[in-house]
Amino acid sequence: MTVERETGERLQRVLARVGLGSRRVCDDLISEGRVKVNGSTAIPGARVDAATDLIEVDGAAISVLPDTITYLLNKPRGVVTTADDPEGRPIVIDLVPAEPRVFPVGRLDYDTEGLLLLTNDGTMAHRLTHPSFGVEKEYLAQVKGTPSRQVLRQLREGVALEDGPTAPAQATSVSSGLIRLVIHEGRNRQVRRMCEAVGHPVERLVRTRIGPITDTRLKPGEYRLLDAKELLALQRAVNPVAR
Repeated sequence: MTVERETGERLQRVLARVGLGSRRVCDDLISEGRVKVNGSTAIPGARVDAATDLIEVDGAAISVLPDTITYLLNKPRGVVTTADDPEGRPIVIDLVPAEPRVFPVGRLDYDTEGLLLLTNDGTMAHRLTHPSFGVEKEYLAQVKGTPSRQVLRQLREGVALEDGPTAPAQATSVSSGLIRLVIHEGRNRQVRRMCEAVGHPVERLVRTRIGPITDTRLKPGEYRLLDAKELLALQRAVNPVAR
């Protein structure tokens, strides 16, 4: 049963504000029954409290607070994935605007390059990094030597590390000495340790995808805001019901 709220902001206005389309388009989303508020199907003209109500579109919870923000950064080599570094090295926080304050989602080590999300949405950050949600991260690894089919099979089946065996990975050969790895765990320096364990230490490592998010045009050191479709795709990726 849907309970109508007499106060608050019009739902279609909230959806339009976060970029899901014009108010007319968002009205259509509501009329088609694709929007829920606190578990109940929303009706046209509904009002919501963006600070407290759970709003879902196509089964995926979305962040609708006005100050929620998520950046996609192409992290260059030689930058630390922290908000502060005692050694005074460059940090990823300095590569995006200072306000509103955001924090990195997961980590890329000092020498690793590639895509990194920074956000102030704590719930989404937790779900993107926790292995139980199974969000894939894809890497291109330039390694020493040329991994054999047997080595690729080892990576696919899981590799024994000092902190326990890894989950099976997707591993394919791109060219001589270049492999593509897809994992969903987030252990410290995991890809580097996996490759070293099978006898092919990493010479260069680049993350190319986080769940459904990728961008081949973003140059090292550049960032951009995620658009509404990307944010919704991320929410679907961390919500088993919406997959």
